[in-house]
Amino acid sequence: MIVADFRIYKRVTVSTKGGNITIRDEKDGKLIGTKKQFVIHEGQFLLSKIDARNGAYGVVPAIAEGAIITGNFWTYDVDYERINPQFLTLVTKTQQFLDFAEKSSNGTTNRHYLQEEAFLNQQIPLPSIEEQKLILDDYNRHIESAIRKQYKIESLAFDSQKLICNILGIKQKVSPKSESLLQFIHLTDTGSRWDALADTYAIESKYQIYNLGKFIIHISTGTTPPTSHPEYFDGDVKFFTPADLGNNKYLEHSSRTITDIAIDDKKARVYHKGDILFVGIGSTVGKVGIVKDEMVSSNQQITGFTIDSSKINPEYVYYYLLYNRDITTADQSKTTLPIVNQDKICKIPIVVPPIKVQDEIVSSLDKMYLEAKRDEKEITVLERKAISSFEHKIFD
Repeated sequence: MIVADFRIYKRVTVSTKGGNITIRDEKDGKLIGTKKQFVIHEGQFLLSKIDARNGAYGVVPAIAEGAIITGNFWTYDVDYERINPQFLTLVTKTQQFLDFAEKSSNGTTNRHYLQEEAFLNQQIPLPSIEEQKLILDDYNRHIESAIRKQYKIESLAFDSQKLICNILGIKQKVSPKSESLLQFIHLTDTGSRWDALADTYAIESKYQIYNLGKFIIHISTGTTPPTSHPEYFDGDVKFFTPADLGNNKYLEHSSRTITDIAIDDKKARVYHKGDILFVGIGSTVGKVGIVKDEMVSSNQQITGFTIDSSKINPEYVYYYLLYNRDITTADQSKTTLPIVNQDKICKIPIVVPPIKVQDEIVSSLDKMYLEAKRDEKEITVLERKAISSFEHKIFD
């Protein structure tokens, strides 16, 4: 087909390692450079010629019906009277099939193309439709258990946020002058109650509210050492980026490391055990974690700060920031790249109950956190068991 101007087309992306096929975007035909495209349909098997060696293929879902693809993809109609769609999806996600795709791809450049003849001649185990159903029933039992665990984790996160808001008595209020805007009034450190203000504030609490900066001893934003100096990298010092901050309270793993040389040459910022790292730039602004090691570093998207533990419990600060991202990121710069800089971090309004109440909140949320971590491990076990059982039944 030829792409027409002034018509909106869906385009797809195919995740690697036998992942999912999802909608990449919807674009006006006049903005699509390659005019010769192909229409795909639900149930077809879609394969990326270039990334097949990385497992970029799968069954087209209903949401991608009618989407368009370039000539860098292949699509095949499937005889579903002989093979179950889910069975086809799973068998092509196995390591055995991934190994085949890797071996069957070649090229003279960095672009390795799957050889179609080799792909079509590849044999796969194919039980009867009835046997496939039994195998899938067993697989889905494990996956459904994992899904229930995931729902529980999401419920725990909601309950955790609700708990901290209930104990602190946090309530959102809307300005009668601007009902669609979330506004914050930053007080001086007088311990004033926000509910003493006029109707322009966004939240109130039964406890005092201060700027976070009142409790920060030291704050600095990370930096990346010059990549032209290989001696600065692959050392023993963990180097955190936003991708390393997630659901873990204490930061234990980083995808990159730097050396002591980078630190000695003052090419990297240093943070210490107990410091809080805050993602201040990018789409994941507001993510937080607590440093576990004696010394770590970070890139420029992360700001780290030391909390005065004699005035406030650092773990309470972590949980407050974690479960109130609508508050902590409300003052982000309104640009294409969200930014919460050091000044804005220091001005984050934080509800400060007595230390005893802070400790009780931390204790309650720690229990929920540990329960969620146990469930995450069980999900991993269930997913591995599902895949292992499936592969055992069709390959052994």
